[in-house]
Amino acid sequence: MKARAGELKAAARRGPRADAADGESAVLAKIAEMPAADRAMAQQLHAIIKASAPTLSPRLWYGMPAYAKDGNVVCFFQSGQKFKTRYATLGFSDKANLDDGAMWPTSFALKELTAAEEARIAALVEQAVS
Repeated sequence: MKARAGELKAAARRGPRADAADGESAVLAKIAEMPAADRAMAQQLHAIIKASAPTLSPRLWYGMPAYAKDGNVVCFFQSGQKFKTRYATLGFSDKANLDDGAMWPTSFALKELTAAEEARIAALVEQAVS
């Protein structure tokens, strides 16, 4: 909650002239602070998300790298170290268009990113912003 309060204060200080570069630099700085394994995964995810959905704007959300459409977070990356879990998480908010019947996943555990996972994530992100 402290991280989110700090994000809101920083956004208020920047004002309406803040641009996407501010969000991107904040996300890249947060990724750089992560432990090596999570940092490598976050860098890969950042590249996949930017390539799959260039309309999404990087920003911090509760201290995590996130990607927003029209100011609403669509997806985010949570380092495994943040809550001392054995895996990192790629999550989607209720703004993501992932509905599939009456039940669908909103987050995915990530231990590593292979070509198969990268392709699946790219497809999920594209669907989420469609």
